[in-house]
Amino acid sequence: MTSHLSFPFRVVDTTAAYLPLPTGLGHKRYGQGVLSGYFFVLGQHGSGPVSPGPGNEAPAEGGTSQRPRTRASAAGANAKGADVAAITYLLSVFLVLEPETAPGFAVISGAAVHRALEGRHTEVLNVIEAAYRLHGDGDTVNPPSYFLEFPDRPSARIIALPASVGGKVRTDGIKWISSFPENVTAGIPRASAVLILNDHDTGYPLACLEGSIISAARTAASAALAADRLCADRPRPARIGFVGGGLIARFIHSYLAGTGWLIEELGVYDISEAHAAGFAGYLGTAGTGGPAAATVTVHRSAADLIRASDLVVFATVAAVPHVTDRDLFRHNPVVLHISLRDLAPAVILGAVNVVDDVDHCLRARTSLELAEHEVGNRSFVDGTLYDVLTGRLRPPADRPVVFSPFGLGVLDIALGRYVYDVVRATGQLTIVDQFFHEMRRYG
Repeated sequence: MTSHLSFPFRVVDTTAAYLPLPTGLGHKRYGQGVLSGYFFVLGQHGSGPVSPGPGNEAPAEGGTSQRPRTRASAAGANAKGADVAAITYLLSVFLVLEPETAPGFAVISGAAVHRALEGRHTEVLNVIEAAYRLHGDGDTVNPPSYFLEFPDRPSARIIALPASVGGKVRTDGIKWISSFPENVTAGIPRASAVLILNDHDTGYPLACLEGSIISAARTAASAALAADRLCADRPRPARIGFVGGGLIARFIHSYLAGTGWLIEELGVYDISEAHAAGFAGYLGTAGTGGPAAATVTVHRSAADLIRASDLVVFATVAAVPHVTDRDLFRHNPVVLHISLRDLAPAVILGAVNVVDDVDHCLRARTSLELAEHEVGNRSFVDGTLYDVLTGRLRPPADRPVVFSPFGLGVLDIALGRYVYDVVRATGQLTIVDQFFHEMRRYG
C-alpha cells in the first residue's frame, strides 16, 4: 500500500535520519526531493527501514527528482495514519521550509466588478439565496458589525462586517463600508467600500475588491429574493413604490425587473425633490420587466406613496422613524424595509415581521430594536428569510409583511467570491507583484 502527500514549499534545510517518532509509530527514515516546486513524501510500508538509494537523492539544479521513498514497519498501526503523523513530526522538527512562491494578491476595480455582475441578476440572486441557506444551516460565521462613529460628524459612520462562508464558497473576509450622507451634496455617492477576501486554508488575503457595487448588488438581490418569496401566497404586486431615490433604490428596481417582475406602476418619494425627479427620470427610461413602460408617479408624501403601492421599498438614510401611522398599511402591502429605521414601533408591531438575522436586526437603533424596547420582548418577530426559504414560515396575505434585513457580511463574502471567480475565469485578474514580500521565517 502506498500513499503520498504534497506540500507547496521548498526544502531549504533537510535532515535524513532515523527519527524518534511518537510512541506507537515505530521508526521511519525519510528522503527529500523537490518536484515542480512541491516537497513530496511517499510512504511505502514494508518490513524495516532501508538505506538511502536511488530515488532518495535531491535533484541536481534544473533536474527532475524521483519521488523519495521510505520503508517502515506497519505492524500494529494504521499505515496511512502513521505516514501523516510521521510527516507532520518531521516537518515541525527537522525541516526549515520556505514558500516556493508567495501567495498572489489581486485588486479588482469597480469597473471589473460591474462587468462581472452586469446582466446576471438571476445568477446573483442564486448566490445570495445559497448564502442565506448556508447561514441558516449554521455553516457561516457572522459576528456583529462594528460601527466607527464620529462625534464631530454625527451623520457619518464606517462599518466593518467580518464574515466567513462555508459550503462550496469556503472564503473568509471583511467589508469596510463608509456612509457619509453629506457626500450627496458634493455630487458623489454616500457610500464607498472595499471588500477583502481571505483564503480559507492559509488566511492570506486573496483580493481587494471595490465593494460598493457588490454591497448594492447583494442588497438588491436580497430584496428581490425576499419580495418573490414573501409574495408566494398572494398576487405578485404590479404597483411598486420607492421611498428614497438613491443608488440602492436603483439597484433594487434593476433586480426586480431583471428577475421577471412585471411592473405596471412605479411610485417615487424623496425628501429632495431633485432626487425624486432624477430617480423618476431614470425609471421612465429603464426596463420594467414587461412589454409596456410603467407609469411613473412622483408623490408628494411617503403616506401617499404607501397607499398607492402593493410593494413598498424603503431605501433612505433616515436615522429615526418618520412613518408612524399604521393605518397607512391597511391594504396589507409587502414592505422591503431596507433602511431599517423608517417605521415607528406601532407599524412594526402591527405587521408580520421577517428579518435576515434576529440578533443583528435588533440592535443599532433599528425600528425593530425600538419595538423591542417598547414591548420588552421579541415575540413580534415572526421568523427569518431562511424560515421562508425552507417553508417553515408562510407569511399570510391578510396582514402587512415587513422584511427588515440588517445586511449580513456573509452575503458580501459570497458575492465577492463569485465576482473573484468570474474575473479570474476571464483571465483579467490583476495581480499585485510582491505584495507579500517577507515570506521567510528567519530572513
